[in-house]
Amino acid sequence: MRWTPLGLSILCLIPILVAVASTKDQPTSDQGQTKVESKAAPSTLKVQYLEIVTPAVAETCEALAKAHGVVFSEPVAAFGNARTADLKGGGRLGVRAPMRTTEEPVVRPYVLVDDIVSALKVAVEAGAKVALPPMPIPGQGTFAIYILGGIEHGLWQL
Repeated sequence: MRWTPLGLSILCLIPILVAVASTKDQPTSDQGQTKVESKAAPSTLKVQYLEIVTPAVAETCEALAKAHGVVFSEPVAAFGNARTADLKGGGRLGVRAPMRTTEEPVVRPYVLVDDIVSALKVAVEAGAKVALPPMPIPGQGTFAIYILGGIEHGLWQL
């Protein structure tokens, strides 16, 4: 199999994002860091859903399954026909094909928040553009997408 630069980038990024998603509360040093309090986000950053949009769904799932020992589901309609795998420590990884011709390949983490409306408002105040307003997925929670600095970010509320 010949890997494209995008494919290699995704494979390199996945272990880092999975590690962040599964990290438990650990003491950290706040020295030299600015702490911003927000009622919109829980006290610990948690990736609830990590979405990979790629035209190479089968190949991506196969590579991730072999490299990380995860098991992917069949396509799940509620997640845009993404094939999903549970993450250690909670959350889920989803790999799906673009849903429209203009959708580019992307790796998009959805961060768990207590109040999605407040979290989205904070992002907009920071200069974000709302790409998808809060939208419920029955039985799964509510998600939203915003773009800030050219990067797509997701929010997820259970």
